[in-house]
Amino acid sequence: MNRCAISIPSTIAEGAGRNTSKDFDHFLAISLGSSFELHIQLVLSNRLGYVAMEVIEKMELELAHIQNMVVKLKKSLNS
Repeated sequence: MNRCAISIPSTIAEGAGRNTSKDFDHFLAISLGSSFELHIQLVLSNRLGYVAMEVIEKMELELAHIQNMVVKLKKSLNS
């Protein structure tokens, strides 16, 4: 879960340093993939009894907000 959480902004930063918007868009897509990977790990950690549902729900809201920001950034690049 730590790797996914770190991968999201790190991949965005790496993509921002690329030469073209198309390259950046690709890295944004990868960061979204990491966010969905983190989401499923949150779900599984709850189902396995490692993390309480109240904690998961808060984290899911924060993750959804991050996903929305990345999607909007992707759309702005494609406009």
